Amino acid sequence: MLHLRLIVPSDRTDEVVRLIESTVGAVHLVVLPGAARDPAGDVVMCDVAREAGDGLLSRLQDLGIDRTGSIAADNVDLSLSTRADRAEEEAPGEAADAVLWQHLVEETHEESTLSVTYVAFLAIATMIAACGVVLDNAVLIVGAMAVGPEFGPLAGISTALVRGKPRLAARSLIALVVGFAVAMALTVGFSVLMDLLGQFSKDQLDGSRPNTGFVYAPDAFSFVVALLAGAAGTLSLTSAKSGALVGVAISVTTVPAAANAAVALAYGDTTQTVGSSEQLLLNLFGIVVAGVLTLLAQKAFWARKGRKSAQGTKGGKPETA
Repeated sequence: MLHLRLIVPSDRTDEVVRLIESTVGAVHLVVLPGAARDPAGDVVMCDVAREAGDGLLSRLQDLGIDRTGSIAADNVDLSLSTRADRAEEEAPGEAADAVLWQHLVEETHEESTLSVTYVAFLAIATMIAACGVVLDNAVLIVGAMAVGPEFGPLAGISTALVRGKPRLAARSLIALVVGFAVAMALTVGFSVLMDLLGQFSKDQLDGSRPNTGFVYAPDAFSFVVALLAGAAGTLSLTSAKSGALVGVAISVTTVPAAANAAVALAYGDTTQTVGSSEQLLLNLFGIVVAGVLTLLAQKAFWARKGRKSAQGTKGGKPETA
């Protein structure tokens, strides 16, 4: 369930209340006349099944409540209510499958912001991966993948392409390009320092690396894995299953490829630099493609659900999912 808290201009309250009352899956309606001070208006609260939440939020935006008042939504972790259980049964589809497009746009906007923290995480992850590729240590590679924050901008690009948000696309692309450029430049310097300290050597980079040699040898499987990971990562965002996103982070060769390219560049190894860069670009492209296709599939699925629900509610009998 979602809990909505609205600040509504007093002259629009009746209209908003009617909208909520007519929404299948909405319950626990509360109206507090004159309770809001900034902006002034009435406070309207309700709970709504997650699968019906996107439709209600869109209609509230169509009424302009986000401009003249306020719309806030929170996840309800526990709701002991027979009426809430009935509302979730009546709402079309399943909560785990529901996509809250407004929340997705907001979340990806936040995750794709070019900030000092974002660049720091990406740079640290790339340096850890640099240690991993030189030492041929798979544990360090996995750790670096888990630390890397690059999926945020990739999800932002996918969302922007599907939702037609050019600003989000530009913001995400800048974060991705600048973030990797800075991280790789810092890793080149890190590699030079480690070489001076006797911790890195070109022989280690050129030697047999059964655990990490794949990072500069892109192949068809690299693209297949990127597609699968991109789909899984997008599903984890839309269903709010963050645990799955961790699995995605440690399954795609983005940060390790960037690290290998940086270390190879520090030693003037153009073969590995080019191969690693190709691996990086291939994986980034595959994740975006999969993200777009997954979102388009979810969009089509819920459009079909919405049509079936509309047909099921004719005559005042809501279709039960």
